[in-house]
Amino acid sequence: MELRIKSQQANPEAYKAMLDLEQFIVKSGLDKKTYEFIKLRASQINGCSYCIDMHSKDLLAMGESVDRLLLLSAWRETPIYSDAERAVLELTEYATKLSEAGVPDDVYARVRAHFDEKQYVDLLMAISVINAWNRIGVGTGMFPGCF
Repeated sequence: MELRIKSQQANPEAYKAMLDLEQFIVKSGLDKKTYEFIKLRASQINGCSYCIDMHSKDLLAMGESVDRLLLLSAWRETPIYSDAERAVLELTEYATKLSEAGVPDDVYARVRAHFDEKQYVDLLMAISVINAWNRIGVGTGMFPGCF
């Protein structure tokens, strides 16, 4: 396996724009673990091994349990996630696989039961940013340990 291109070196301005979006989310007030779970779940769906590795390790470093990481892809089948986390994970899946069903009204309602309008937009921005990072990672051939 070989890295195709180092995007940050090939186009530093584009990479900086992505970092600026990342910083926007970090400063939005979104809970850090929630953001990491969004990143990990979207990365699982998109098959970005580099991001799966990074965000799993980040969550572990934040004190998250191994069980919650290992069971994330089957979050619907286990009670170890709160209702708010489940709503975020569901939104992450629908917004990541947008062409399949959009974001249904009932998903929106479940998220809004826990998050206000600004927070809902913050969640959508967070999901959008990790999906963009995944496309960069997969498109450039990134993998764990490639740097």
